[in-house]
This record gives sequence, structure tokens and C-alpha cells, in this order.
Amino acid sequence: MRSMKKYCILLSELWLCAFFLLTGCAGTKGAEEKKSIRIGVSLYRGDDTFLNNIRGELERCAKDFEQEKGVKVTLDIQDAKGNQNTQNDQVERFLALGCDVLCINPVDRTAASVLIDKAMAAQTPVIFFNRQPVAEDMDRWDRIFYVGAEAKASAVLQGSIVVDGYRENPEKLDLNGDGVVSYVLLEGESSHQDSLIRTEWSVQTLKDGGVPIEKLTGGIANWERSQASALMEQWLEKYPGRIELVICNNDDMALGAIDAMERAGMEGIAVVGIDGTTPGLAAVESGKLMGTVAIDRTQYAGAILAIATGEALGWEPDAKLEFEDGKYYQCPWQIVVKK
Repeated sequence: MRSMKKYCILLSELWLCAFFLLTGCAGTKGAEEKKSIRIGVSLYRGDDTFLNNIRGELERCAKDFEQEKGVKVTLDIQDAKGNQNTQNDQVERFLALGCDVLCINPVDRTAASVLIDKAMAAQTPVIFFNRQPVAEDMDRWDRIFYVGAEAKASAVLQGSIVVDGYRENPEKLDLNGDGVVSYVLLEGESSHQDSLIRTEWSVQTLKDGGVPIEKLTGGIANWERSQASALMEQWLEKYPGRIELVICNNDDMALGAIDAMERAGMEGIAVVGIDGTTPGLAAVESGKLMGTVAIDRTQYAGAILAIATGEALGWEPDAKLEFEDGKYYQCPWQIVVKK
């Protein structure tokens, strides 16, 4: 895998391209009329590693936008701490403060209608991200958008990491040489659409790729490193010498599994993740993580900011920002493995 320095340089280059693609064709009339905007951002949990990475990119994108367009951008970022009522209150506060646009990572994707009611009453556009509301809610208004990344694509790519590894050297996955790769599965929240889809398609990709697999067990760790570590510790005791592969719905849970393996002095078990978080990429570089599937965080945050500023300033949508059904923007994934 290229060094972290080269990876960061690549991201910077991608951001420059993405920024001009996303905002470069927008008109300047709105910028001339309005010199400052306020964006309310509510995160379902501020301690989520992936969201913290996106938050950092969003803040950087806002600064770049200010320099490029001469429009001050105030990001009011709040942590809902996993509580939907808290998030509802945050949205009310954003609206009372006169935020020009809302960017919401919903605690409960099925409860988005309450947030939409508040936004529509105030005529304030909403950009949901990371957790996609149900279609009925998304269709309620033409100023509701979603920025995310296709869950199935990430799972298929994750599965392909294992398929490629098995085809290259079966012994690295089939540690006991019995002709079967025995795996355990760490899942995110049971109600999260990405968790359900990633679980299904990562395993299906292994089957389609001809990898002989056997599931030993699985469990819900809610995207959290500590919960994944606790589960993995139990499984190592229950299935001594049998676990050969750990499939994880995200990098944090993959790192939790590695934590448990290190405490137990276990080596050789393959672990794969999804998200391409900063610690996840470092784990790939060090060889602890077999691979991950990375989102282009710069493009992801750039898309959120481009839609938000366009709505706040009254710009016409950029034709190069390609939406599905006029309101869904999906960022691409890429495989990251150590070269």
C-alpha cells in the first residue's frame, strides 16, 4: 500500500478536483448577495471514528470554500449522543438561530419525518448523510437530499479482498488446511441499512468467488471497537484454533477484533473492515488488517458542502454533481490493501 503521506497527497489532489467539479460551475450571483451562511450539523454520535473523519474534512472544505468564494461559512456542529430526542432539540435550536441549511446524520433513519416537519415549516433545506431516511420521507420535499455511499458496493469490494487473497494463497486463510475458511462476523446496528446490506453481500461475494466458507458465529457490536473486542475475546475462547477470518461491517469493529487477538497472543487470523478510517488505514499499513474499503472522504464532505452552500446561497445545482432521482449522491469506494 502506498505510504500514508502519499495517500494524503492523493486525497488533497482528489479534493481539488472534486471541489471544482462540485462548486466551480455554480453561479456567483448568490455569493455577491450573501456574504455569510450558517450550517447546522447534527451527528448521531460524535465519538464515531468514521463521522469524525468526515467532520474534519467538512471543516476543511468549508475553509477552502471561504477562501475560494469569499463567503463566510459557520458550521454549528452538535453531537446527538445517540439520542433522537436530543437531535430533535438540536434541529429546533438550529432553526431558531436562523441556520440557512441543515446537515443531519440521523440517529434513527425511520424517525426522519419529525426533522423534516420542522425543516419544511421553516423552509430550511435538509441534507441527510450516512444514514438514509426511508424513501417516503425523502420524497416529501424537493429540498431534501442525501449524501452517502452504496453499502452493497462496499460489501462486494470487501468480499473481493478475501477472494483475491484466497486465490493468491489459500493457506493464508485456510490456516488448519481442512479445505474450509471458518469465519466470524461482527455486525453494526441491527436497524442500520448499511449493516444489513454489508453483512449479506460480503458473505455472498465470498460464495460467488468460490471461497469455501463456514460461519462459526456472529454478533452485533454496534459499530464500536470496545463491543467488538469483547465479542471477539469470547469467540477466541469458545472456538480455540478454529477462527481463520473475521469479517467486520466497519473498521472500528475490525480494530476491536485485533485488540482481542493481541491480548490473547493470537496471530495469523485475517481481518477485513470497511470505511477506510484513519486508524483503519494505519492498521492496513502495519499489516494488522488484511484490507479495508475506503470512502473518498474529501469527495464525501465536498458533496455535502456543495449542496449546502448551493441551497443556502440560491445557486443553481451544479450539473456535474450527479444525483440519483434528483436528490441522492453516492460517493465511490476503493479497496485498500498493503502492497
